[in-house]
Amino acid sequence: MTEQPPPAPVPPQADSEDLADRTLTPLKPTQLRADAARNRTRLLEVAERLAAERGITNVTMEDIACGAGVGKGTVFRRFGDRAGLLVELLSHQEEKLQAALISGPPPLGPGASAVERLRAFGMGVIRHEHARPDLYMAAHADPRRHRMSPPYQFRLTHVSMLLREARVEGDHELVAHTLLGYLETVLVDHLLTRRGMSEERVEAGWGDLVDRFTHRCGG
Repeated sequence: MTEQPPPAPVPPQADSEDLADRTLTPLKPTQLRADAARNRTRLLEVAERLAAERGITNVTMEDIACGAGVGKGTVFRRFGDRAGLLVELLSHQEEKLQAALISGPPPLGPGASAVERLRAFGMGVIRHEHARPDLYMAAHADPRRHRMSPPYQFRLTHVSMLLREARVEGDHELVAHTLLGYLETVLVDHLLTRRGMSEERVEAGWGDLVDRFTHRCGG
């Protein structure tokens, strides 16, 4: 009798604990055809608008389909499920932030001094994430997973580079981890929502922290 082949393995289902491992890896333009890239951008724009209006937890795949004028099946084929949607939304947001850091106008982008760019970086991250807190809170809820994610590694490399350019003495990577700790999504959300601090106060605290490190440790 011919032996039957074993059943094909069932792929694991994504859940909220896996989001931080899957999120914020920007898609390269060559990975999608031009029409597919346009459809992705359109669906994400609709999803972002609805999330801003009512919160991501209150946005359904059917809402996105209706807003984009497409069938619900199109949305499911693009994102797979709600976890996939959140992954893509976060990736889309990080693409924008990274583009601003790499090639945007100064002081966030090139063209300003390293210290000015460090100040602008923290303020930019605070404003960027505070504008869409539910997305980033979902992705950064577990600090261990968050620090292993590609976006955190990108930010770590960026801050370390600016510390070297500013001629700050010491271990640049450890100093960068310390500075990024101030920008942790959960901490900033706590300061803004639980402690009632203004965004301006939190941003001023970042500027003070940068000045202390660069003025005290600079060569």
